[in-house]
Amino acid sequence: MIPITPRSGAVLAAFAAVLTLTAADLPGDPVVSVSGLGDRLYPDLGNPGYDVAAYDLSFDYHGRDRPLDAVTRIRARALAPLTGFHLDFAAGTVSSVQVNGVPASYRREREELIVTPEEPVPAGGELRITVAHTSDPRTADSGWVRTADGLAMANQADAAHRVFPCNDHPSDKAAFTFHVTAPKDLTVVTNGVPDVVPAPAPASALTWTYRPADPMATELAQVSVGRSAVLHRAGPHGLVLRDVVGAADRDRLEARLAMTPGQIEWMEGQVGPYPFETYGILSADTTTGFELETQTLSLFERRVLLAPEAAAAPLMLHELAHQWFGDSVTPAAWSDLWLNEGHATWYQALYAEQKYGVGLDEQVRTAYEGDTQIRAADGPPAAPKVPKPGKLGIFRTNVYAGGALVLYALRQEIGAPAFQRLERAWVARHRNGNASTADFTALASEVAERDLGGFLHPWLYGAVTPPMPGHRDWVAGSAGARTAAVVKPA
Repeated sequence: MIPITPRSGAVLAAFAAVLTLTAADLPGDPVVSVSGLGDRLYPDLGNPGYDVAAYDLSFDYHGRDRPLDAVTRIRARALAPLTGFHLDFAAGTVSSVQVNGVPASYRREREELIVTPEEPVPAGGELRITVAHTSDPRTADSGWVRTADGLAMANQADAAHRVFPCNDHPSDKAAFTFHVTAPKDLTVVTNGVPDVVPAPAPASALTWTYRPADPMATELAQVSVGRSAVLHRAGPHGLVLRDVVGAADRDRLEARLAMTPGQIEWMEGQVGPYPFETYGILSADTTTGFELETQTLSLFERRVLLAPEAAAAPLMLHELAHQWFGDSVTPAAWSDLWLNEGHATWYQALYAEQKYGVGLDEQVRTAYEGDTQIRAADGPPAAPKVPKPGKLGIFRTNVYAGGALVLYALRQEIGAPAFQRLERAWVARHRNGNASTADFTALASEVAERDLGGFLHPWLYGAVTPPMPGHRDWVAGSAGARTAAVVKPA
């Protein structure tokens, strides 16, 4: 994700605990417990009592200002004996719940749907959950974004459970299938490629089915409904690329969209093969204040794509980089967010230098000079402060510029060849999985053939910015009046 605000151009120019669960950790009575996984930043989200294998989501669209009729089907495995469990779900009306084909009782409490099945589910047992509900795009902080002609999703970080019942934590990745029914004059696109493309028919509505090939975190789900053109082109190695734009914008946006194959080639040269079966850009005619790396289909505000190339292209590269860092390799906990945003910011900065002559050292030095103030305000990169309601949540400069500073310092310490080996090993070893800051430190030590824990710890967790290897003349905290340029605005 990139928050876009009036001062974020300056920000972008400036760098313009795995959850292990044992039986002893599980709640004694899942019926009454609505506690989550205990994530340090979002402690109430998730459920340690089961592991989701697959979501099957059906939405019936009636217009951008009306609730969608929905059915969420979940296939999961119980990790402990369950006489009850909860799903994260904060918006919409529930009309029925079934567990393993039998009606179950349910109630709502805070942002949870608490379910009591007719029969207890043994440890290791299958959970087949079906929830009939509505999904309301009018709800405050909904994961739905209303566009000029329809809807799109923006679930990061904690909004997926405002769209559909789920285990809303990135550590529980799962397979997804989407069935979306909409008036036949609209186009539906989701993550992945179409499994069933509706043929023209006399019916007034059509149902589109998509089944992405790779597992996904709930925060990365995408459903777009609107009067859209879907544009196809070939990417590297025959990769299928598809972009979704307003029907009237296909020519106006072509120059931007045509950059994607070259950007993928550039990223593959940095870190290795693109990890998914397709990629593309979803142009949304709306103002969100951010761009978002929804898996295989990055969400962009139309106005950003229409900006001059030198401004738009690095942002496009940032969201593309997330397909490796954040989407394929997903954080184990939200405190590991710097692994997403730091990497995407790092490759954005490197791309800006190579393609547009924006000096990398100048970008890094500006970020470095303001980093101590940022740590004081928001926490160090791997231990961000708990988000306050509203504002930027966890998406603050400490995980963007601060995370990229960690990577730059590491490259300075171990050398560029070893750093590139580390990056390639990281995305290969953890592809389609979850990984933590501890995992990254361990792999960096393995690649460098020496223990880097002592070097990385102050960069990741320290209150004060450490000295930058190779740049002893740089002074952290010397930004003074320029601090505003590196502190992400609200």
